[in-house]
Amino acid sequence: MKNNLPVDLNFRMPAEWERHEATWIGWPHNKEDWPGKFSPIPWVYAEIVKKISEGEKVRIVVESKEHQRKAERVLKSAVVDFAQIEFFILKTDRGWMRDSGPAFIKNNLNEIAQVSFKFTGWAKYSNYKKDEKFPKYISEKFKLKNFIPLYNNRHACLEGGSIDINGNGTLITTEECLMDGNIQVRNPGFTKKDYEEVFKNYLGIKNVLWLGKGIAGDDTHGHVDDLCRFVNHNTVVLVREENVSDSNYRILEENFERAEDMFLEDGSKLNVVELPMPAPVIFKGERLPASYANFYISNSYVLVPTFNDPKDRIALGILSELFNDRQVVGIHAVDLVWGLGTIHCLTHEQPM
Repeated sequence: MKNNLPVDLNFRMPAEWERHEATWIGWPHNKEDWPGKFSPIPWVYAEIVKKISEGEKVRIVVESKEHQRKAERVLKSAVVDFAQIEFFILKTDRGWMRDSGPAFIKNNLNEIAQVSFKFTGWAKYSNYKKDEKFPKYISEKFKLKNFIPLYNNRHACLEGGSIDINGNGTLITTEECLMDGNIQVRNPGFTKKDYEEVFKNYLGIKNVLWLGKGIAGDDTHGHVDDLCRFVNHNTVVLVREENVSDSNYRILEENFERAEDMFLEDGSKLNVVELPMPAPVIFKGERLPASYANFYISNSYVLVPTFNDPKDRIALGILSELFNDRQVVGIHAVDLVWGLGTIHCLTHEQPM
């Protein structure tokens, strides 16, 4: 029905670098996400919360009052400003808020609403029923208009980490995540045209850019936030592997070839900046999705995962040159990435 869609009401999805009211984060509780390595994880979260809270509120989802007290003890030890912290009690399965949370949108009157895509545990895990309630919880708590994205009478499935946008109408994603018809299928039978229609109607997107595959070790089957990110309206950073024998080499070279022929919504050429890849991070025989592209742009900082690697310094330097209005800082993520995600995966911005 026309005039009820976000695009007809002049809503669009803001870029991550636009001002936030707050960042949502789920305090870690599922030890199965970091088997045998859970104990350092709350301390990594505390460092992330501390930095983000210097420029905006941090809304922390906890399981219970007791879980909140545990979080408070860690945050107090890390000397976090509690005036910037808000706790919300909601049971979750995993708490990777980037993917289970809603897509926030705003209109030209600066009204905030949300689009609640269907969440199915990355079309891989069966325990997602608590996480899928997160968007409804937010809309009710903050009295936000909540759009359910429908296409051919189906509730469209999408995770936040599978897309990245420039705020002016261009979105970038991967074929591996959204178009694979056999592995982790989000929307069976969807074509590129179907996705592009959903993105246009609900997120205000005019132009969709399709990369190929995501990085090795990615549990999500191709999320773009480990691969390619907008850093301003016309520039992306795209990870590149220099070791020709690495399993990522050919995949990333193909993505570079595609990106060099991409154009923005205004017809101008996409500016592509190379971001290095760290050496493979392997734990218990498993390759983990370590990538500098999984950074988070908060109001005051760009938080970048680091991996005790010589390339850490190079990646931080590249991003520091691109973000001259924020400090770029590294967050040690060798333990965090054992959960198969890092800083961008666990955060979710709410625009102002």
